[in-house]
Amino acid sequence: MLSKYITRENYDSYEDFRQNFKINIPENFNFAYDVVDETAKLNPDKTALVWCDDKGAEAVFNFRQMKYYSDKAANFFKSSGIKKGDPVMLILKRRFEFWFCALALHKIGAICIPATHLLTTKDIVYRNNAADIKMIVCVAEPEVIQHVEEAELKSPTLKAKALVGGSKDGWFDFTSELEKASDSFTKPTGSEATTNEDILLLYFTSGTTGMPKMVRHNFTYPLGHILTAKYWQNVKDGGLHLTVADTGWAKAVWGKIYGQWICGCAVFVYDYDKFVPKNLLEVVLKHEVTSFCAPPTIYRFFIKEDLTKYDFSKLTHCSIAGEPLNPEVYNQFLKATGRKLMEGYGQTELTVTIGTFPWMEPKPGSMGKPSPGYDIDLIDENGNSCEVGEEGQIVVRTDKRLPAGIFDGYYRDEALTRKVWHDDIYYTGDMAWRDEDGYYWFVGRADDVIKSSGYRIGPFEVESALLEHPAVLECAITAVPDPDRGQVVKATVVLTKNYTASENLKVELQEHVKKVTAPYKYPRIIEFVPELPKTISGKIRRVEIREKDGE
Repeated sequence: MLSKYITRENYDSYEDFRQNFKINIPENFNFAYDVVDETAKLNPDKTALVWCDDKGAEAVFNFRQMKYYSDKAANFFKSSGIKKGDPVMLILKRRFEFWFCALALHKIGAICIPATHLLTTKDIVYRNNAADIKMIVCVAEPEVIQHVEEAELKSPTLKAKALVGGSKDGWFDFTSELEKASDSFTKPTGSEATTNEDILLLYFTSGTTGMPKMVRHNFTYPLGHILTAKYWQNVKDGGLHLTVADTGWAKAVWGKIYGQWICGCAVFVYDYDKFVPKNLLEVVLKHEVTSFCAPPTIYRFFIKEDLTKYDFSKLTHCSIAGEPLNPEVYNQFLKATGRKLMEGYGQTELTVTIGTFPWMEPKPGSMGKPSPGYDIDLIDENGNSCEVGEEGQIVVRTDKRLPAGIFDGYYRDEALTRKVWHDDIYYTGDMAWRDEDGYYWFVGRADDVIKSSGYRIGPFEVESALLEHPAVLECAITAVPDPDRGQVVKATVVLTKNYTASENLKVELQEHVKKVTAPYKYPRIIEFVPELPKTISGKIRRVEIREKDGE
């Protein structure tokens, strides 16, 4: 399957990969038909999905079953009034029905909008009306049901609701409807057929600086994740890959469906309500997961376990993304498991943009080097390309080519699209610097970089230093206006349970940062708080801290 979409599979070096890798994009590509159904025809018994939950339930689906259930789901959606171009929101956590629904919507040409179960009534109202959502399919959990029903009263376009794992008046019972539906779905033709330019997915961003944006991806988007799966996550044909992510977030489609299935790798899903590091480790090793991807937080918890008790022989590749990696975590995990953590960088708007690829020796804390197809640059405030060691904003130059998988813009917001993507340059809003070997190092969001006494200070380095102190559970670094220095560094700190706030502890943390980083980077202001303001995806809202300080 993979060979259909790339000109070459194997490369001798990163330079060879960078210069010669190319994705072939066919006309009217539709992942559901061209990858899933085609695999079902050629290799029907090939494993597609291995699922288990924290209560002991297990299920395995091959590609024949994926075609069978997605055809049934497509017929259900069609009978419910869903047609090409209709937006449907899926709030399904890690339920395996998510895959049936997503594929079914792709087959119809409807717009799939994955969302998290953590949305409040207000969040759902906003999404329903921003995207004119016509149908919601969600898990049968009381709080989720309540929020959807309350939102329905203020959502004029919402016409249908379906429950997975339960039944209730006014809702379709998805399980029983799936049983009743025909397993024969005819691929649409003519004006109902999908094109490469049609909308495949809408993702609402997590809203760290304002209201969530609607990221629009077209039907070619899955092909962009060949890079993500094959060359960054290093998935293997016949292997089993786990990316730790709820289906409501874009990281799920980075690691739980598109690139993995194109490469012939099965996807592993562990459905749990509460993250218990020991349980996750045991499940991964019991099911012989071969490649694993998770944010640094997961690895931070892993290294607190006795990893010498586990057999990591089947788990051959580990990747990491979502936030910058603390080198201490890298070193401890490598020492305990023999596995190097291969860091990567991207956004909801992109695929893996910068990564640590198989031919590269990872530098702990570095994102790696640019992906082939992405013309990456760092530019300063005047729009000039940065020199080695100079901090600048990560941009993607699109004058020569568009990378496979880059977004089409923000849905219904051309002004915002033009603000971040103009003159053939897409501005990521993220700051980094590049070393003499071409490796990129994350500094922080452009809005978060602090300018103090002529110095530019990235919040990540200071946060990373503070997190090495045993008293610090979580922290956020922001700028506070200062008449003499322009800005000074402020640390908002959540303490671990064995420590209490005091002036002595403030001084101790300040001295710790001075020793770990440059003295001018230490936080002159430290505030102890019980918790940090966060988005529903768990990202820290530094903008909220700054606004509070401004008041």
